[in-house]
Amino acid sequence: MPHTQTARPRRAVSFPDTERAAWLRLSLTRGIGPAAARTLLAAFGPPEDVFAANRSALAQVVGATAAARLLAPDPERERAVEQALEWAARPGHRLLSLIDPDYSGPLLHTADPPVLLYARGAPEALRRPCLAIVGSRTPTAGGARTATAFARTLADTGLVIASGLARGIDSAAHVGALSRAGGTIAVLGTGVDAVYPPENRSLADAIAEGGGVVLSEMPLGSGPRKSGFPRRNRVIAGLSLGVLVVEAALRSGSLITARLAAEAGRDVFAIPGSIHSPLSRGCHLLIKQGARLVECAQDVLSELPQFAPGAGPLPRSGGPPGAAAPDPDPLLSLMGWDPQGIDSLVALGAGDGRNIAARLLELELTGRVDRLTDGRYQRRA
Repeated sequence: MPHTQTARPRRAVSFPDTERAAWLRLSLTRGIGPAAARTLLAAFGPPEDVFAANRSALAQVVGATAAARLLAPDPERERAVEQALEWAARPGHRLLSLIDPDYSGPLLHTADPPVLLYARGAPEALRRPCLAIVGSRTPTAGGARTATAFARTLADTGLVIASGLARGIDSAAHVGALSRAGGTIAVLGTGVDAVYPPENRSLADAIAEGGGVVLSEMPLGSGPRKSGFPRRNRVIAGLSLGVLVVEAALRSGSLITARLAAEAGRDVFAIPGSIHSPLSRGCHLLIKQGARLVECAQDVLSELPQFAPGAGPLPRSGGPPGAAAPDPDPLLSLMGWDPQGIDSLVALGAGDGRNIAARLLELELTGRVDRLTDGRYQRRA
């Protein structure tokens, strides 16, 4: 008969292949999700004891179908177990179970922690305080720079920066935190060996080799599927003391991460933007719902007082330091900090379209404005 068991202590030991194989087998059994697996662990103890139990006892805990799947021979599952053990034997690769000492404490104490994580790099980073930075896959140039700048300054205080290795804000945040005091964690919605998007493979390598960690709960070889990304977002939120959203449309996946963080009792921060930009609307919605409005890194650190000492100020999202002073260039002054098209600048009285276009080209070549994909221009901070 199963016995009820309280939470098992985390052990700082080297796990043999037989124990790791049992954790893998449990996590890879079809129809046994994280919740059912944790129920089995609470009832029977370690995974080896789960598989040693008889079918009747297992059925009392997870039902007859799941019990049958646990105990039935499954050649595909065994091949996956063998593959994962071979992968974990390579330098810099780890399998992190719920009782591993490097398993993230904040993630462990969420409502739905993964039973097993695949880690590449330095998993001890998971034991340090972490802040997530997430946002749009198609940010403005200014939004990407803001994410990089915030990540750099926050990582310099010792915070680990977590994100999802997606295009856009995620990538910018990882780049900002690379090689800083805190470092960075990339959480994937695919297998840890199947980096998506493919162009971020070199970034994933840099993270794993630079003191950070690339992490996934998805089995090896898992490609990009819709079901994997909400699971990734759950892990990002669970790892973190809080989540900072930089730019997000109303249907952005980063709002899911923010919601999961709030449900886990974590802080949610959002950077406001132009009322005319669709990429500001998600952040503005979060602020309306109670997220903390953030204009500089100190606004985040003020909620995490242990990191406030020595944290340098960041440019405000609305412009660079000293932006309140008049800009000597009249066209830049007229542009403000929102994206502007030539027609809108004509309407603002900047002159005729041909002269404005020529001046914008000059400003672009000298690095003072960026031309956006929609043909508008935006000042650089």
